[in-house]
Amino acid sequence: MNIQNFPSKLLENAVDEFSKLPGIGKKTALRLVLHLLKQQESDVSQFSKAITTLKEEVKFCKNCNSISDSEVCSICSNPHRDSSTICVVESIKDVMTIEATNQYNGLYFVLGGVINPMEGIGPADININSLVNKIEQGTVKEVILALSATLEGDTTNFYIFKKINGFSVSVSVIARGVAFGDDLEYADEITLGRAIANRTKFESTISN
Repeated sequence: MNIQNFPSKLLENAVDEFSKLPGIGKKTALRLVLHLLKQQESDVSQFSKAITTLKEEVKFCKNCNSISDSEVCSICSNPHRDSSTICVVESIKDVMTIEATNQYNGLYFVLGGVINPMEGIGPADININSLVNKIEQGTVKEVILALSATLEGDTTNFYIFKKINGFSVSVSVIARGVAFGDDLEYADEITLGRAIANRTKFESTISN
C-alpha cells in the first residue's frame, strides 16, 4: 500500500500527528498508530491521559528550570546535594544524562538553549540573566560549564564566563573527553563521568 493512500481519514490524521515527533517518519508513524489500534481501549486511554496530564500539569523548577512535578525539583530540594556547585547545561536531557553517570552531586541550571546567531538566538533568548542573578546572591562557589562541545556551546561558555568573572566564583569546564561537535546525550556514561571529574578552570581553555 502506498503510504499516501490511506483507507481512513482518521488514520491519516493520526499518522500526521505522530510524524510531527522528532525522528519519526511517516512509515514509523503508521506503524505506531496501527500498534495503538490493536491495543485495548483502556490502554490507549491511559496513553492519551499520560500525554495530556504531562502537558497540563508538568512544572519547571523555579531554581534550575528543569522539569518537575512541584515548584522545586527533587534535585534542588535534596539536602544531600552540594548547593554551592552549579552545573550549567543546555537542556533537561543533559541533566538526565549527567545524573546517569553518578559522578556529580551538585545542582544544575538549565539554559534552555545556546547562543546561535545563525538561528537568531542571542543571550536574551536563553536563561543567562537568571543564572547571573543566582550567582549574584553569593551562595554559589563553583559554576561548571557543561555545554555541548560545539562552536555554539563554546560561544555560550565564553559569554557566561565574561558575565560572571567578576564574582567570587570558580568557573570550570568539563574536560574534552566529549569530542568536539558532540552533544552530551550521545556521550557514554564513563566518558562523561570522567569529563566532569576532570574538569578544568575555564581560564586555562581560553587561547591567548
